[in-house]
Amino acid sequence: MFSIINPFNSAFLAEHQYFTDQQAEAKIAIAHNSFFKWRLNSVDERLNFIKNLKFSLKKNKKSLAEYCTNEMGKPIKQSIAEVEKCGLLCDFYLDNAGTFLKSYKITTDGSESYVTHEPLGVILGVMPWNFPYWQVFRFAIPAIIAGNTVVVKHASNVAGCGKMLEELFIDAGFPEGIYQNLLISGSQVEAVINNPLIKAVSLTGSEKAGASVASAAAKKIKKAVLELGGSNALIVCEDADLNDTIPIAVKARMQNTGQSCIAAKRFLVHNNIYNEFIEKFTSAVKELKSGNPMNEDTDIGPLARKDLAEDVEKQVNKSVAMGAKIVIGGKRNEAFYEPTVLTGVTKDMPVFKEEVFGPAVPVLSFNTFDEAIQLSNATGFGLGVSVFTGNINDIKQKIHLFEEGAVFINAMVKSDPALPFGGVKHSGFGRELAENGIKEFVNVKTVYIK
Repeated sequence: MFSIINPFNSAFLAEHQYFTDQQAEAKIAIAHNSFFKWRLNSVDERLNFIKNLKFSLKKNKKSLAEYCTNEMGKPIKQSIAEVEKCGLLCDFYLDNAGTFLKSYKITTDGSESYVTHEPLGVILGVMPWNFPYWQVFRFAIPAIIAGNTVVVKHASNVAGCGKMLEELFIDAGFPEGIYQNLLISGSQVEAVINNPLIKAVSLTGSEKAGASVASAAAKKIKKAVLELGGSNALIVCEDADLNDTIPIAVKARMQNTGQSCIAAKRFLVHNNIYNEFIEKFTSAVKELKSGNPMNEDTDIGPLARKDLAEDVEKQVNKSVAMGAKIVIGGKRNEAFYEPTVLTGVTKDMPVFKEEVFGPAVPVLSFNTFDEAIQLSNATGFGLGVSVFTGNINDIKQKIHLFEEGAVFINAMVKSDPALPFGGVKHSGFGRELAENGIKEFVNVKTVYIK
């Protein structure tokens, strides 16, 4: 048994029991048997269930948001926005999945040649706590539309959200076994991957978890998609409009209390505007309201667990001991960590070289854009980068120099259903969302007729 504790007030929320290995195997067998019927449905027939799911999502928006806020501390207005974003993803695939999965002909020396897209079978999703609905939807929805069935091992500290998700699919009328919540511990994941009925796995999580899952999948010659950590740079050029940049920079770092893989975690600001940026940015950060995440005017809630706040505290304190200066913030109270801005940071400090999963940001200066690129690339991660500039055409010529899965100009890095999402280097491999995402778990089958 394990307990779920509200990170805001340490209140007991619920107690859960992990499935036994035998129970997990039974769930997977149900998914496998259901796959053979589900795959025979046309894409349009599958999409009818997605329409129902969107209705269930809207109907249960308030309760879903409250579960999220209570279990991992996300400010309620952000929890609501997350649920709504899941609906936008459904809309995107309702409009485009038929085209993405359509067979197409190729001219060869044969009488007929074409390519089809066929589902693989049961897909395992290993999902994180920071966006407990959005992360699952962007994995599960395209996989299911493509004709697969899925089992989801969700993060234990959002077990209630995991159960709510399964209930959504039931409420939407999906046949048994198309979507199932697999309430197992991390130590049980490898055995699930080893199950011959599991055909592939998608993981969103830490480097350590990604390496473990990828290794287990590789041993069984199974495909894996990994969306891991990030340490995105946010570059502010000398010609950037700070009035436009500052609000975006605040959101890019502080949204979800800094607990996002694509958050802007390292700020790089041109030396000529560095002091002005620091002044305006810290002033804007001071306006953020910390407190009860159930209050609609709260911007900063607790971190999802006390130990996560302690980790951020250690990274900041060690960096300060190495010479960094705290401009604002730097204090922890249980699971709360103050929004924190640091200067005097060097590349060997934890707040620069490690992923900081909380509301703390180092701000460094640069003199040339080439220097900014070098600083941006000076990390093992490669998820995304934001560049703020008044000269877009000049930056467009240098996009290829960034070792990233995404480059956003005059905008924060974000996930969008219409855009492929994923990283390079230690940020993982494979892509979610868009056409790329729906084709990750299909057999691209070539047919040639002489």
